[in-house]
Amino acid sequence: MFRFALMPAATSPAETSPIADVALVRSLLVEAARAGESVSYSRFLNQLGLPFSRPKMRALCRTLDRIDQEGELRGEPGLAVLVVRDSDGLPGQGWWAGWRAEELGWGGDWTGPAARAFVEEHQRAAFDWWRDR
Repeated sequence: MFRFALMPAATSPAETSPIADVALVRSLLVEAARAGESVSYSRFLNQLGLPFSRPKMRALCRTLDRIDQEGELRGEPGLAVLVVRDSDGLPGQGWWAGWRAEELGWGGDWTGPAARAFVEEHQRAAFDWWRDR
């Protein structure tokens, strides 16, 4: 079971949500990468102690984007690619339509065998990077 540190006072409920806790979300992503596993949006939100909802998923995606941007500055592979839909095991639309997939050279459909191979390649990069770190 995860333990949460006390968070500083904030001006809005969204800022006090564990979804906005970049260090916590990143630590869970690194843990998944070290284990060589992807994690569904619903399972990830449950790990944060929250039920799944689309607004929570969208808020999580904003945090994932920030984590990938900061990681890129440190030369790390992306971690957001590890968070996937239950239905097909692929990242959601935001990952594909955002800056990350395009920056990685993707220009095709967001589903299908080519998309799966692309995602698996980038998941492997994260798994390999974090395995012994």
